[in-house]
Amino acid sequence: MIRLSGRLRTATIIGIQGIRARKLRTFLSMVSLFLGVLAVVVVQAGAGIAERLQLADVELNSGVDGSKALYVPSMTGASQAVADTVRSRTDAVGLFNLSAIIGEPGVRPVNEGGSPFDQDWGGGNSQICNQNGCYDPNEGAPRGQAIELRLTALTGDVRPFRPYQVKSGQWLDFGTAPMMAPRLVLNEEAAKGFTRYQVPAEMRVPGATANLTPRFVGVIKDGDASPHAYLRLDELTSWLPLARLGDPNTMGDIQVAMAAGTPVEPVLIAKLTGLGAQGLAAETINTRKQMKDQLNLLRLIFLAMAGLVLVIGAAGVLNVGLATVGERIEEFALRRAVGTPRAVLAGIVLAETLLTGLLTAALAIGLSVAGLKVLSAVLGSSEPFLQNVEFPWSAGVSGIVAGLVAGILGGFVPALRAARIPIATVMRA
Repeated sequence: MIRLSGRLRTATIIGIQGIRARKLRTFLSMVSLFLGVLAVVVVQAGAGIAERLQLADVELNSGVDGSKALYVPSMTGASQAVADTVRSRTDAVGLFNLSAIIGEPGVRPVNEGGSPFDQDWGGGNSQICNQNGCYDPNEGAPRGQAIELRLTALTGDVRPFRPYQVKSGQWLDFGTAPMMAPRLVLNEEAAKGFTRYQVPAEMRVPGATANLTPRFVGVIKDGDASPHAYLRLDELTSWLPLARLGDPNTMGDIQVAMAAGTPVEPVLIAKLTGLGAQGLAAETINTRKQMKDQLNLLRLIFLAMAGLVLVIGAAGVLNVGLATVGERIEEFALRRAVGTPRAVLAGIVLAETLLTGLLTAALAIGLSVAGLKVLSAVLGSSEPFLQNVEFPWSAGVSGIVAGLVAGILGGFVPALRAARIPIATVMRA
């Protein structure tokens, strides 16, 4: 082991001296490798950032992989069947979605249609349809201090199926008695709106017997870019008949999130089938896995193209290495004559190409990190996903590995040729 480390140290020192003595050839080798290593680093960094962005909120929106979701069709008695089946259960939760407006009565909301506050959907989602046709309840009203949002009434804690993250305050407490003033948990977009606009605490829900006075108890991250609020179903039904929930004419719908294998699934499907539903089946959530598989496929495709560029760069290093060995035949033959082992001669050439690969990788990684910071500083204000983005250091490791692999590919043949130079070459020289 000591003998091997001594040979390695000797080869490394002579390799460094060779790089310093042949700066132009080293520069040409780095140019050959640079684009290939940079391509590998960029692909890995881009894939890492894309995976972080795409998968960060996927379980918040779609649900935890392995759980199930049942989308309940709109029909008479469906809301009552869902509420009765999942009441007081922890392995299934009913989600009753509808639209609501909080703020001054008789005015148009500042975000008509429930749009994000930095966007304008033109109020296209504010229409209500019934047997008499569709109409806009806000038509002709002046714009005032009111906010439109999506409202989700829950039969229980939905976080085992959708892992919402509490940012401030607290989540809904389902262990206490319902209150006449519904407790609302806002998502981050809704909280931004209520921070920006001072609106009265009066909530209008289509079909309710009176306007409600909500109380905000917390803020969560739910992955929804639009304003959204969550409340207990039993606090909403104190003011809104259960039969009105799930009405598509008021943009209502019902979902049931459940654990795999729960007895709720067959019981609920049987009840809904008895009410006239056809072809009902719970959907198993695999969104995260599917998205990850798609991202991995794209990564492999781009890595293959980057690898091709890297191989072309290694071929350039190979040409430079062969030319260098051809110029140093007498030197290597003389070293053999004074007792230098063939392994050390091969190690000298490999040390030069490996060090060149490492230098190229360091340059490519440094340029990628600097480029990402510049991109974040220049475009971060207009592209939110670029704000506070960090360089994935797994891409840096990939760049180092790519530089070493390219160094081995480019230096293996020249190293073999250097090791096979006969001692007699000195006599001919």
